[in-house]
Amino acid sequence: MFFAMRILVLVPFPLPDEQMVLRRAQVRTPAFDGDVSFEFRGARVAPDHYVSDHDNLLADLGLFEAGMNAKEAGFDAVCVDTVSDAAVAPLRSVLDIPVIGPGRTAMLAAMTLGRRFGIVTMWEEWIALYTKTIRELGCESACAGIRAIGMTPDSKNLLTDKKESVIPRLIEAARALIAVDGAHVLMLGSTTMHQACDAIAEAVAPIPVINPGPLAFKMAETAVRLGLKHSRVAHPRPHVDKRHLYRVMLEAAAATVTPEGNEV
Repeated sequence: MFFAMRILVLVPFPLPDEQMVLRRAQVRTPAFDGDVSFEFRGARVAPDHYVSDHDNLLADLGLFEAGMNAKEAGFDAVCVDTVSDAAVAPLRSVLDIPVIGPGRTAMLAAMTLGRRFGIVTMWEEWIALYTKTIRELGCESACAGIRAIGMTPDSKNLLTDKKESVIPRLIEAARALIAVDGAHVLMLGSTTMHQACDAIAEAVAPIPVINPGPLAFKMAETAVRLGLKHSRVAHPRPHVDKRHLYRVMLEAAAATVTPEGNEV
């Protein structure tokens, strides 16, 4: 019997279609079978950057609301398009379909490909996001290092029109993670960096470079095909489901913000 799989990808920002196209470019053929389709959906509200607990809370709220009814909408799995793994745990508490975050997925995959992994990223202010996941996984000894190039990321336009200035610096940081820090495997520190993956991988071959977004999408597909999903012991359901409150709160919040992100 033909099975058409639908995977919802939650983008942590409200983006117009011309910018959402850059996110969709992470889905490449032939990595995914023809019976798998992806829908990219932006959060109604979002922080400008992910650099504080204030930002992380807003990201959790926005992404949770965007995906909380995914199963009822006919999706077979959910991925978040951020290495912070924002809203993954809350979504797992209310959804009975696989919910996958690229941060944790990339780190665990890195530890299967080598003994020590390194993270190459854009700026230092993201490092707290990685160290949080590393502590939760208990894999501090497996992380060889994290190197940032000191450039503010563009979460809307990604590396478009900046590749010539950004990619050489990312390659330099990647090589230092290998030669100085002793990394056996590298991972990109953000799904917004996916446009740089091929160039970095070519520059540091044969060291593997993990592109977190596509890996998370493939993990979601694999989980669906194998009938796997998160544990209800680890992620119990709420005694009283109040998802409707999140919808009301986020609709009200979105009404106070212009498409440019400014307050009305």
